[in-house]
Amino acid sequence: MKTINNRLFLIILSAAAVFAGCKKGYLDVNKDPNRVTDDNITAQLIFPQAAHATGARSASGNFRFLENWMGYWASAGDYAIQQDETSYNIDFSFADALWQNQYNVLYDLNRVKVKAQPNGDSLLAGAAMVLSAKLFQDLVDMYGNIPYSQAFQNDKYTQPVYDNAKDVYDALQKSLDSAILYFKQAPRASFTNADVVNNGNITLWVKFANTLKLRLLIRQSQVSGFNPAAEIAKIVANGGVLHSGESIDVNPGYSNALNKQSPFYANYGLTPTNADASPSTRANTYFVNLLNSTADPRLARVFKTPANGGAISGNVYGLAAGNPAGAATSAVGPGLARDATQSQWILTSVESMFLEAEAIARGWMTGDAKVAYENAVRESFIWLGVPNAVAAANTYLTTQAIADWDNAGATPLSKAKFIAYQKYIALGGINPLETWSDLRRLDMIPNKGYISVNPARLANSLPVRLLYAQSEYTTNSANVNAQGKVDQFTSKLFWQP
Repeated sequence: MKTINNRLFLIILSAAAVFAGCKKGYLDVNKDPNRVTDDNITAQLIFPQAAHATGARSASGNFRFLENWMGYWASAGDYAIQQDETSYNIDFSFADALWQNQYNVLYDLNRVKVKAQPNGDSLLAGAAMVLSAKLFQDLVDMYGNIPYSQAFQNDKYTQPVYDNAKDVYDALQKSLDSAILYFKQAPRASFTNADVVNNGNITLWVKFANTLKLRLLIRQSQVSGFNPAAEIAKIVANGGVLHSGESIDVNPGYSNALNKQSPFYANYGLTPTNADASPSTRANTYFVNLLNSTADPRLARVFKTPANGGAISGNVYGLAAGNPAGAATSAVGPGLARDATQSQWILTSVESMFLEAEAIARGWMTGDAKVAYENAVRESFIWLGVPNAVAAANTYLTTQAIADWDNAGATPLSKAKFIAYQKYIALGGINPLETWSDLRRLDMIPNKGYISVNPARLANSLPVRLLYAQSEYTTNSANVNAQGKVDQFTSKLFWQP
């Protein structure tokens, strides 16, 4: 487990709470030399809190709607369904908190970079840039054009312009290249002490950056004329992507105490008093049936048996009346919500290995696509803690038609879809944004059983994007309005076919 001094963690959290309200001024008679301000807080203090917050974004309740949309989760029958979510009739306030929370973390990471660079702490600056690249790509993949080049330059731009989404993608590739160069600098003890992600392991940081570079490329796979060769060459030359056992996660010292639990467990596991942390969150009947139909042993790791006993079961997404109560259906399982001290994933080895498998299947990288794909499936079993994971995965791969590589087809596109469908199964509860992006890119799920049954739904397909945040129309109206009218069903992102 990755830990830092608990007292330091408390200082970090306290610093984060007051950071935005710091006052400056040499002659300020109210200036307390013992108070945390922008002048005296260091990059080494900000980084652990920002890294924790980056992990918390992966576990945030802000993304629960995507778990529901993708057919993984649904509301328990003793809770009312959320009408805007289940009807896809979202508005500008629907994902406002998500937008603001994402940019709040990015602000902290930007402060790390700005403070670390002048002090020669290139490694810490590089780490902040890698985490930022992930969060910025996530924003593009949800909203399209976003503030990027002028973001966080409040002294120059109080209302930042929106950069073209493709330009942001290109800029992120360059930023990751710069971060990898920074990682070639000599390590410093200050970086190792602050690094609650990889404990100073530079190799993992470089592989993390490479994996994000590959994810940016894979997302553009259906763009006509797209050629990833130059960027792929960089990835290979710099050591490749994350492999088995190389998940990127964060742990600043989580414990089973109020406000100190690991983020995912705090949201979907048990409270410190052993109560259900989210009694409204239950399995989706669609996903339960899918795993049951293929005798997939991961079912018992993704979900647990109902409190009232019986077999693992779920609820129908969007059904207003008739779903069983929470005690009669399955909550999030032990493969995801393990314990209060678990490290919080940021990007898993499972996701990385599926990305690499698709790149090989497309001919972008050398290797055996079947081997890479099957290793990715095995890694899913291992990561979730399936008993006798490798043997169980081998049985699944050879006995289930949806997993048998012989059914992947002969073309790069058919193989990519085959891999992405298994990736969809593997990432349930882990990263629904990735699988939503794959669905928009490849339409690889063979049926529409994940669609809400709410009769008020606006379409028989999922939205292709989110609408801009209401807070942007309030505080940055000229620039957000310059994006024109956006529609959640027709305003596709630049990488969508």
